[in-house]
Amino acid sequence: MRILAIGDPHGNLGKIKKIPLKGIDLILLTGDLGSANLMRKMVFKNIERKKKGLSEIEYSPAQEKKAFMEAYDSSIKIVGFLSKHAPVFTIYGNVESSNPETRKISKEIGLNLPFLTNTLNKMKNVRVINNRLANFQGIKIGGLEYFIDTNWVRDFKPSDYKKRMKKAKKATDKARRVLRWFGKVDILVCHQPPYRYLDKVTFKGAPKHWMGKHAGSKTILDFIKRKQPNYVFCGHIHEGKGRAKIGRTDVYNLGV
Repeated sequence: MRILAIGDPHGNLGKIKKIPLKGIDLILLTGDLGSANLMRKMVFKNIERKKKGLSEIEYSPAQEKKAFMEAYDSSIKIVGFLSKHAPVFTIYGNVESSNPETRKISKEIGLNLPFLTNTLNKMKNVRVINNRLANFQGIKIGGLEYFIDTNWVRDFKPSDYKKRMKKAKKATDKARRVLRWFGKVDILVCHQPPYRYLDKVTFKGAPKHWMGKHAGSKTILDFIKRKQPNYVFCGHIHEGKGRAKIGRTDVYNLGV
């Protein structure tokens, strides 16, 4: 069996088309399917402003929708192309919006937005495995969607610390429950790397106070140490691309 694991495509269809796909039985995606150029610029700009004590820029509904649609449209193109060649299992990274998140954004900006999950679920050969187990020809695969771990909030210290920590505790508790339910898997597909493995921030476009810090998840690291899946495929920290070994587990940060 030949399984192809692809790190955060970020809408780069030209790069995806260069991958030899003949004879591939299954494709695994680590999230961040679409282009996030506009979204990233908007978010990082406000992070830097808040760090300097400046007020956030309030983007117009049209700007918000443009950033959303950039990610949505390019996600559909990436998955649509790949699914013509083999079954695609994907999780969500920090670029994708779940249906509840999309409803919330739509309400906030007063504009209708399409639901990515609904669109993907209607596509042939595509399966969204957020917080789900999947079995492919006897191989047990766990898909863990992106979440903000409490260790990230403690280390990166966002300006709205209390609010972010409250949300992170809830998200981390959920991730732990999901991983306990997974138990022993052959493959874990997750968005962020395990803590201190292939996770150091060195990207020049990142906020300055993030540089050199480890952005991985302690929750994911703990699961790997306890359950020792054969393989872990992740992305998120593009500059961390590479391979690491945690016990018997091969961890691959597939980059971008």
